[in-house]
Amino acid sequence: MAITAALVKELRDSTGAGMMDAKKALTETDGDMEAAVDWLRTKGLAKAAKKSGRTAAEGLVAVMVEGGKGVAVEVNSETDFVAKNSEFQTMVGDVAKVALGVSDIDGLKAADMGGKSVEDTITAKIATIGENMSVRRMAMVEGETVVSYVHNAAKAGMGKIGVLVAMTGGDEGFGKQVAMHIAAANPASLSEADIDPALVEKEKTVQMDIARESGKPEAVIEKMIVGRMKKYLAEVTLLGQAFVVNPDLTVEQAAKEAGATITGFVRLEVGEGIEVEKEDFAAEVAKAAQG
Repeated sequence: MAITAALVKELRDSTGAGMMDAKKALTETDGDMEAAVDWLRTKGLAKAAKKSGRTAAEGLVAVMVEGGKGVAVEVNSETDFVAKNSEFQTMVGDVAKVALGVSDIDGLKAADMGGKSVEDTITAKIATIGENMSVRRMAMVEGETVVSYVHNAAKAGMGKIGVLVAMTGGDEGFGKQVAMHIAAANPASLSEADIDPALVEKEKTVQMDIARESGKPEAVIEKMIVGRMKKYLAEVTLLGQAFVVNPDLTVEQAAKEAGATITGFVRLEVGEGIEVEKEDFAAEVAKAAQG
């Protein structure tokens, strides 16, 4: 695969690595961006250990809570301009209400909304607003108490990041603090017990490669990895993270003090993982000139 200047720049921007190091990483991994980031980490050349999916799509995440059930729905648009459109926002709010009565995204798309399915309603709205739209994701939690939070709210109950927290005990004020923590810290799972094993194994492999670069014996490396993985799991699991409200406590410790048990959470951010093809300015102008 050809290693373009654009690829090198993208890797530099995401890792803080030098230009030549970024180019070498891409060459060594045949242009695989994710593998190149791991290669740089292994060599100690990436300044940031964390990676997140690039956000390219626009739209809104809406959250809705009814009793002990909460739903979060992401509806995408092509531009932020449409996301600020009151007609679009009303539609997103209506979709979230319907989502309370279904169990998954397919059920949501097929559900009735004012005489039409949600999917047909979206199609009709595309014709009137003149921009492509889609209901991309939905997620839900249930519990004794469910609390919602929206970051960068465009309107009540909807914005760029939507969070739901389910818990037993505690109060709504504490639940809101936890939801705000989740919006900021973006944990991968609730606890070590439910984290994706593939994610753990990948991180362990990277940490082993980093440790081997030090030239230490395997027996020493094994002990190093135990500590590093413990630190990693504390950083990516909600209950193990330092609570943003009081960093001296983990979220689990803070919950215990508040008399609460956190049983689940949802965090949706607009456009997570969606990539939009980028075109350099010169190519864009050339295309426009050709009509």
